Amino acid sequence: MGSHMTGDYEDRMLRVLDFIYENLDADLSLDRLAEVAAMSRFHWHRVFHGMTGETLAQAVRRARMHRAACLLARTDQPLREIGKACGYDSPESFARAFRAGYGQTPMAFRNRGLTPPPISIKDGKDASMLDTPPTYEITIRDMPGYTLAALPHTGPYIEIGQAFEKLSAIVSSRGLWEQVQGMIGVYYDDPSAVPEEKLRSHAGLITGADFPMEPPLEVVTLHSGPHGILLFKGPYAGLKSGYDYLYGTWLPQSGKTPADAAPYEIYLNTPMDTAPDDLLTEICLPLSPN
Repeated sequence: MGSHMTGDYEDRMLRVLDFIYENLDADLSLDRLAEVAAMSRFHWHRVFHGMTGETLAQAVRRARMHRAACLLARTDQPLREIGKACGYDSPESFARAFRAGYGQTPMAFRNRGLTPPPISIKDGKDASMLDTPPTYEITIRDMPGYTLAALPHTGPYIEIGQAFEKLSAIVSSRGLWEQVQGMIGVYYDDPSAVPEEKLRSHAGLITGADFPMEPPLEVVTLHSGPHGILLFKGPYAGLKSGYDYLYGTWLPQSGKTPADAAPYEIYLNTPMDTAPDDLLTEICLPLSPN
């Protein structure tokens, strides 16, 4: 299969992934997505599964559930509206799908909030203790200054998944997975100071020196040296509480100064085969060597 042929399949895949993320509230049936790919449904389903390792239905459900979790965690929108925004006609079908993905009802997920309970809780009935901000373990580690093959993303950080899906499709269509050593998101702006739609980030894969960086891939080189690293366990929608602790509690008490470089996240596992509560993410804060 020549590179032109691969490029053709890559284009179809990127078109379909964009369509899914831009139309999560619409008809995303196999027939509709095969139309977007301009290929028969039988062949398209096999191509998609072969390139991503997921069925189309799994990919659509995962994208919808991630958006639902973010809306539940970060807005006061009624459940019915959130269900509609994620493509579910009835509150019942939304609740069923959400429970299958997250192991609890949408309301229970919203009520629990996204901060994991503090380790010190002995009596679950003590409401005052439930308000304690979470504590996290932070380690200081020297990082090597990874080289990433990356795609840029502009918009809410929590929606960077779309760029990661496209990145994966490109690497699959070019047969380059053997040269990939990990997955990293780089975040350049402070969400409390920059409007959500203007936030800049990169979805990246750690690569070796001889990785072919052909467009639309971009090279990103990360900061090397000491980093404060927080291990976060749980849904990506809750990562903000990890950042708040790292920057608001740990950094001021640590005596350290942040380096002039963007923080990044290393994803130690993937939502493709891991329950949201078991996702592990390292939040890495570059430090000045002092």
